[in-house]
Amino acid sequence: MMKKAVYPGTFDPVTNGHLDVIKRGSVVFDALVVSVGCNPLKDALFSVKERMEMIREHVRDLKNVEVDSFNGMLVDYLKKQQTNIILRGIRTISDFEYEFQRALTNRVLNREVETVFIMTSEQYSFLNSTLIREAVSLGGSVSPFVPPYVESRLIEKFKHMHRKHTE
Repeated sequence: MMKKAVYPGTFDPVTNGHLDVIKRGSVVFDALVVSVGCNPLKDALFSVKERMEMIREHVRDLKNVEVDSFNGMLVDYLKKQQTNIILRGIRTISDFEYEFQRALTNRVLNREVETVFIMTSEQYSFLNSTLIREAVSLGGSVSPFVPPYVESRLIEKFKHMHRKHTE
């Protein structure tokens, strides 16, 4: 039986830590769907389409990885994807507490849902998209944390935003 998992997230932007989890998850599962969630409670820097494009750019060599997006409840999206497995990356103890609560909530919503955690490689354990966006907005380099293509997209996005604010 083929094992398929969904790795959901906002990926705003995708980081080397995310890509690490994707690569490692692609070895564990026969099929992995990296799915960009549309969260109305978060103000995203990049559109869903842009985020999907940045992820696709970096997973094209992983033949069992697909990039998609979803709106609404993750448990409903899992049914659409015909799987009951969620993949999540864990960086820190606080991540585990947060993800543990989410996993239990998803299981209450659908008893068949299982969450599988992969520990992020130690060199990415402190990374998060918010810190990366903040660093670029202040003119810092984030080259150790994101692929060059993502860094160039971030720089361009903030240049464009800066021009809008100074006009």
